[in-house]
Amino acid sequence: MSDGDGLEYHTGKSVWELGLTCDVALPCATQNEIQLEGAKNLAAGGCWCVAEGANMPTTNEAVDYLKTKVDIYIPAKAANAGGVATSALEMAQNSARLFWSSEEVDEKLKGIMTNIFATAYKTAQDFDRPWDLQFGANAAGFLKSLQSLQSHGIS
Repeated sequence: MSDGDGLEYHTGKSVWELGLTCDVALPCATQNEIQLEGAKNLAAGGCWCVAEGANMPTTNEAVDYLKTKVDIYIPAKAANAGGVATSALEMAQNSARLFWSSEEVDEKLKGIMTNIFATAYKTAQDFDRPWDLQFGANAAGFLKSLQSLQSHGIS
């Protein structure tokens, strides 16, 4: 189906299944929108980076495939953390009855996002999983929880 402007609608198809070429893919709509077929199409189309902007937009099977085929895969918990962090900053600002300029919020957010990346990257390196940011983010979260439990005498 075409609207006359050169745009086409493909009934029952995801954009990731169309075999388009791209450098960077940003799945930002729904859960499980990139499945294995879509992941294979991205790799075949030259995609070198996938950064998730929605909650779990890529199936586990597709993630496993992409991690072996693209240079950089950034999971939602790292790439999509900015919205959650900004909400937390807003709540902190409101509860303290403060006003931060947009520049102050941006600077605080930049620090948070830089720390998220650095922690995920370093943890992946520490476990000999270079650039596996999904593993790094998961392992860093687990280690932080473990340290908290241990600080309360739970082992």
